[in-house]
Amino acid sequence: MIEADRLSRRYGEFLAVDSVSFAIGHGEIVGLLGHNGAGKTTIMKMLTGYLEPSSGSVRVDGAEVELHRQQVQSQLGYLPENLPLYPELSVSDYLAFTAELRGVAAPEAVRRAVEATELEEKALEPISTLSRGYKQRVGVAQAILHEPRFLILDEPTNGLDPGQTQHMRQLIRRLSERATVILSTHIMQEVSALCDRALILRGGHLVLDERLEDLRASNRLNVRTSSEGNLLEVLSGAPYLTSLEQTRDGSWELEVAGDLDQAAHGVAVALLDAGLPVYQIAALQRDLETVFREVNENTGLSGRDEQVEDQNAA
Repeated sequence: MIEADRLSRRYGEFLAVDSVSFAIGHGEIVGLLGHNGAGKTTIMKMLTGYLEPSSGSVRVDGAEVELHRQQVQSQLGYLPENLPLYPELSVSDYLAFTAELRGVAAPEAVRRAVEATELEEKALEPISTLSRGYKQRVGVAQAILHEPRFLILDEPTNGLDPGQTQHMRQLIRRLSERATVILSTHIMQEVSALCDRALILRGGHLVLDERLEDLRASNRLNVRTSSEGNLLEVLSGAPYLTSLEQTRDGSWELEVAGDLDQAAHGVAVALLDAGLPVYQIAALQRDLETVFREVNENTGLSGRDEQVEDQNAA
């Protein structure tokens, strides 16, 4: 488990991350989501021990990072947003060099990492000749050389084309079978496609921590019946109904109070009692874009966010 406890980071007088706390259990894929400059990279660096917090602490399986840095980092794989690669080295030579720094047996570790990231065809190519997508795969390969239990990936699909993005998603899913994955991104589709849980940051604050299935849940139903059916009349006085409107396609959207299944049952009974057919009663799900917009409502990318972005890039 990775635990962040009241984690804060100052750059001089500027507070970039403000008292952020969360815990991530084994086997989770967690997305750290926020605008550019929200504090994601600063938190990633503190989680991995590459940046000391101004206050608060990080523990990995009970070991505090600041007190047991080497022990903790031996369990972590880290892909920073801008990975420093050696362009003159071949992929295999770079990975062998990194394995030596990690203290693991290079031949076996390199072979395993190359296979996992499907880099066999590029293993002997100089890194300088690779596309951005392949360079990102090399970055992931160096992060998994020592078979870490936790993978921390900072903007892993940033700058990739759609084909490269899809391959990276598949790779992250495979890796998550053996490791806990934390990835940061400002792209909501990445969190929707990959993650079990989202942590949303705004201006250095953690403003939301929820499982995606809970975030998508809503208290709204979509109902389809015949064009003659007027649900304003059929459901008049229904105790579970809080709002009702007809959409452009002729269906009806209901906002209900209480249990959604019981409300759906009540709607079905009311329609049948009125002699109307039931074509569809379906729960509506919120998408992550809607959630993100709601939690960032009335904020936008403020001057403070831009300052954080400058500091994170430093």
